[in-house]
Amino acid sequence: MSIGSFCLVLHGHLPWSLHHGHWPHGEVWLFEAAAETYLPLLRTIEDCAAEGVPTPITLGLTPILLEQLASEAFQTGFIDWLQKRKDRAAADHAEFAARNDGHLAWLALHWLQHMDACITQFEAIGRDIPKAFAGHARTRRIELLTSNATHGFMPLILHDACARAQVRAGVATSERLLGLRPNGAWLPECAYRPGGPWAPPVLDGWPRPRAGVEEIFAAEGVQYLFLDANLAVQARSEGIIRDAQFQKTGWDQSTWDTARAWRSPMEPHGVTSWGGPPALTALFRHPEVSEQVWSGEVGYPGESRYLEFHKRHGNDGHRYWKVTGSGVDLGDKQPYHPQDSQYATREHARHLTSLVASLLARHQENTRNTEHPGGRHGVVVAPFDAELFGHWWHEGPAFLKDLFRTIAQSPVQAQTVGDYLRDHPADKVVAIPAGSWGAGGDFRVWLNDEMKWVWEACYRAEDRLLGNLERLPWKDDPAVREALTAAARELLLLQASDWAFVIHTRGAVDYGYRRLCEHLARFDRASTIAEARARGEADTRIGLHELEDMALHDPVFPDLRLEWWQ
Repeated sequence: MSIGSFCLVLHGHLPWSLHHGHWPHGEVWLFEAAAETYLPLLRTIEDCAAEGVPTPITLGLTPILLEQLASEAFQTGFIDWLQKRKDRAAADHAEFAARNDGHLAWLALHWLQHMDACITQFEAIGRDIPKAFAGHARTRRIELLTSNATHGFMPLILHDACARAQVRAGVATSERLLGLRPNGAWLPECAYRPGGPWAPPVLDGWPRPRAGVEEIFAAEGVQYLFLDANLAVQARSEGIIRDAQFQKTGWDQSTWDTARAWRSPMEPHGVTSWGGPPALTALFRHPEVSEQVWSGEVGYPGESRYLEFHKRHGNDGHRYWKVTGSGVDLGDKQPYHPQDSQYATREHARHLTSLVASLLARHQENTRNTEHPGGRHGVVVAPFDAELFGHWWHEGPAFLKDLFRTIAQSPVQAQTVGDYLRDHPADKVVAIPAGSWGAGGDFRVWLNDEMKWVWEACYRAEDRLLGNLERLPWKDDPAVREALTAAARELLLLQASDWAFVIHTRGAVDYGYRRLCEHLARFDRASTIAEARARGEADTRIGLHELEDMALHDPVFPDLRLEWWQ
């Protein structure tokens, strides 16, 4: 009998980068993630299935990522990039052999074979990564999630109509490209804001009523999402669910009703903004388990035997060196030995399984009462960016394989989130404060002095689009609809949380500013063209070319409907 459940949640996401730069920022992000994370993850699922080992991964593939992976531009560009990586490895091999460095020459052949295997695998799945993952979802090996269309930062979007459009476009895109409608969603940046009066942080700042994030997702059929543990700690008790019926409780019940495990990240909670029945269920990231896996300082990726991410042979070359040790200068890194890392992934898989089991056993012990004499069946939810496994941490996919093998032999029950909630639905309802999984647990990464102008621009764009949807005859005039649709598409891309993130972290400052300005300028031009067409003015040659340029640079959401903003 299991002592509790473990849910691994992977968040696959990259911003729209096709046709917007190549290296170091742009399409190479997508190609590297596909070669180092998405294809290896598919191999992990297939290898484990062949062994009879379950891999109940709950996998989010954001709509904007799906659009890219499904596009012909990616499919042909990826093959070309892989071939160039093979050529680079062959050149490295010749260089290392010429200087009699046999080990590095052997590693170069390893990279050449890896790229060749990626080409073979990619062709074998018909160059369709979304379809391959959807196939595993249909056989219930994994579960898939949806998200906002472009990873828009929900709590700071000005109008509910625009927040709903992000979710509606996202759900529709997931369904179109996966052939199924996910029940769960990844909330971008795990960023949440409850319903109620809200004052925009820029421009007029007048308080206005807003729907809770949970209401907006629930209205589109989403049944659960994920939040950071810091929000569980701050949750306020609102009610319990007994025999499928909601019963109101006092706000202080969570402080004395300890056996029900209120506020525990190891329990699902219904979420409400208004004190009544829950709109959907929230699951919380377990901080101890999460840090153990993702942290390069105290977690597994910092292990000395693993491949060093930051040192390449040449500007954009392959990696041939290992982490070596904490604080070791890049110039002093030692050559990588893949066989050593195999022992490390097994050790770390055993360690994580033991940690999860001990946490679940402790939770079970702490929740024993007359209603649950054996204690409650808790859950450890471990959400990570999918790109950690393989891209940032080369051995990540091998670790996952070893982890699922180890868990299968333990008292821990590995489950997808949907299966876990079917067996153990939330029995308590809470109100949750605003917050995210970003630095400080709040919105400072996305809203700060450097980013205020972005939100001012976004809010003016929201006002302009909604005003045009109200005033212009787009329902009866195809030409006006065409231009407004282009404007709406650019607004979605402008709202992506990624641009502020890469600026704040200094990872791609110039690129982030450029993308913000480009989408803002395109939104403005498309809106101006729509307004001119509504006045009966003839299109200029420049205007027509500008719409053409938008269609070439940003061919996403082909089924976009302006009704999503109403």
